Amino acid sequence: MDGEFHFPPDPLDITRYLLAVFLCDTQLSYNNPSMETPFMDLPSNNPFSTLNHPSFSHTYPSRLTIPSLSSPNYPTTSPLRFCANTTPPPILQDTDALLDSGPERTQNRRRVVRIAWEKLVRWSRSLRFKAKTDVLERTNKVAVLGGGSFGTAMAAHIAGRKPQLEVNMLLRDPQVCQSINDGHYNSKYFPKHKLPINVIATTDAKAALLGADFCFHAVPVQFSSSFLESIAHHVDPHLPFISLSKGLELNSLRMMSQIIPQALSNPRQPFVALSGPSFASELMNKLPTAMVVASKDKKLANAAQQLLASSYLRISTSSDVTGVEIAGALKNVLAIAAGIVEGMNLGNNSMAALVAQGCSEIRWLATKMGAKPTTITGLSGTGDIMLTCFVNLSRNRTVGVRLGSGENLDDILSSMNQVAEGVSTAGAVIALAQKYKVKMPVLTAVARIIDNELTPQKAVLELMGLPQVEEV
Repeated sequence: MDGEFHFPPDPLDITRYLLAVFLCDTQLSYNNPSMETPFMDLPSNNPFSTLNHPSFSHTYPSRLTIPSLSSPNYPTTSPLRFCANTTPPPILQDTDALLDSGPERTQNRRRVVRIAWEKLVRWSRSLRFKAKTDVLERTNKVAVLGGGSFGTAMAAHIAGRKPQLEVNMLLRDPQVCQSINDGHYNSKYFPKHKLPINVIATTDAKAALLGADFCFHAVPVQFSSSFLESIAHHVDPHLPFISLSKGLELNSLRMMSQIIPQALSNPRQPFVALSGPSFASELMNKLPTAMVVASKDKKLANAAQQLLASSYLRISTSSDVTGVEIAGALKNVLAIAAGIVEGMNLGNNSMAALVAQGCSEIRWLATKMGAKPTTITGLSGTGDIMLTCFVNLSRNRTVGVRLGSGENLDDILSSMNQVAEGVSTAGAVIALAQKYKVKMPVLTAVARIIDNELTPQKAVLELMGLPQVEEV
């Protein structure tokens, strides 16, 4: 094409050229409203017009086109290209002097950043203006199955989205029901957080589910199948289920996307998986949080997004149900491993190495099962892994810390009032790895420690003694 230009091979020259472009008196603009292909106009009176670099024999453009990585026209495998629209100025001979020019550099940098931010804000406003809100408007009732910490936090969040919305929590404990209905508190999990008055608790499955537009499933994975079978005759076959539960069923190796339709005897039961880095206590305190909803039905995923998204909760959509679910299940096992490292005081180096290895193992298995690699590096993968492995609020990490400190697993579990899904999931993960022929040394070590076949100290020695191999 006319004016096509390829970068010189010298990385230093590339850097100098890019710095020259950046430090010009530039104006950042976009050639379409959707910001798919930004470009920078280089004014004819720029300070480089009288300078030259001896190593370059090329002409340089007055317009730098920067294709977006999200643009379908982006040449991902071809060299970076320039398109010249007018007579281009020569390159700066030495950008080091200009880098030290102080005020001019700061002024130009601030201008570029300010204009870029203004474009982003305008783009955001245009999308918000186009965003649909009819899902929330036409939703009158939501059912929440389970009264644990996250089920309660989600009930409070949904209820706060629309005061006229009826949110019914289906619980087992009559005392917790009474505390929610009489005092608007979950006495077991959030005794200091007042719930919206439109949150209603009941032990009657029929009353909770009758007329519901959405159903949030927050029952622990290992108990989900039997629980759902007991209430199946009250469930509308078209009622969308949004699963908050993370893990694998121990004996069957099933994920929630398989458990729910099978337990309800309805293979077409609408299903959404909700996952991502989110502690219930922070959601209750309305701290900024980002999560992802995954469904094979794009319209249903968009509907769940509209229902949940708020000023403090960002919701992304995905079609990769397998990736979102398997990452959510396996990160709990990895969190136990991270806790063991912390409990044994093995230091930051070993913690970083262990989590990195664990992330690779999760990616290996997930992709073998058909998940997208981008899902594993996203909110439901890396995002959730970082939160669960490095923060003390994590139940699974807490189990690991106490195991690493020498406590007995039975004593640890009996002292907890919440379920650490990673304990029961660990064995299922290893069975799944064997099924798909994936080696997972870190997660296998966790399963052996939980089964009392290996001590944390011995596990460390065995892992460090593995063959030195190429990183994959």
